[in-house]
Amino acid sequence: MGTRSTAGHGTGSGADEAVGASPAGPFGRAIRSPIGLLLTGALGVGLVSGLTATGPGPVPLLGAAAAVAVYAWVMRHVARRPVPEISRRGAGREALLGGGIGLGFILVPVLLLTLFGGYSFSWAGRGFLPVLWTTVMVQIGGAVTEELLFRGLALQTLERLWGSRAALVLTSLFFGVAHLGAEHASVWSALAIAVEAGVLLGAAFLWRRNIWFVAGLHFTWNAAEQLLGIPVSGHTPEGWFTVDIHGPALLTGGGFGLEASIVPVLLGAAIAVPMLRGAHREGGIRPRPGR
Repeated sequence: MGTRSTAGHGTGSGADEAVGASPAGPFGRAIRSPIGLLLTGALGVGLVSGLTATGPGPVPLLGAAAAVAVYAWVMRHVARRPVPEISRRGAGREALLGGGIGLGFILVPVLLLTLFGGYSFSWAGRGFLPVLWTTVMVQIGGAVTEELLFRGLALQTLERLWGSRAALVLTSLFFGVAHLGAEHASVWSALAIAVEAGVLLGAAFLWRRNIWFVAGLHFTWNAAEQLLGIPVSGHTPEGWFTVDIHGPALLTGGGFGLEASIVPVLLGAAIAVPMLRGAHREGGIRPRPGR
């Protein structure tokens, strides 16, 4: 599926190269430990996200920029390592590549379900540009901050402890469980999210080692759903269209939305496999330390 971004190379999550001052003493050692680093980073990025995610106008976009700055500071001054995964070099190319995959990942199942009568759309009349503006701002903010938390912090931290495979499984399961509180959620929808989102996005990061690639994929996925008016993880957005859903929930996703449909689950797995093969071929799958 192509070659890995040069921004994704370098020392990686286990790097010990000092790039800035970090706290000393027992407290410093505690927050520099893998779990301490994860908690410190998650607290900072999560706080920024919580304050800006639902803000008006460009606030979510500004929040995403602030979250990147927080992540970079934590990695440079606490983890004491460079951050090639958020390098500005090639960021646009990576985001566009990921975005293209994410758009196809949504449009193919939607087209199939529409052709077979599962979905029917009608224009909602909310205004083209206002809906587009709101969608782009909100979804950029959500995609960037979630990827910093789950792939930037959680996956790389767990990878240092137990290797890439265990980190992928654990972050995927947690991603699914985190969506159990959504409206119309079920055990099946959580499992579907774990496979199509947790595994796919985790595989995308292991392949490219680039947050912009994964955030681009995540952004176009959610933005396309919102613009089409398809429920996103149980929440029905105000998009360009309203959608009527017909047929079994296993096929259409029911009230939870497309993410609970078996179609994107199978498609997500099919996309993740070559990504994981590419990651393995290019040295992106790291073994458990000590093995």
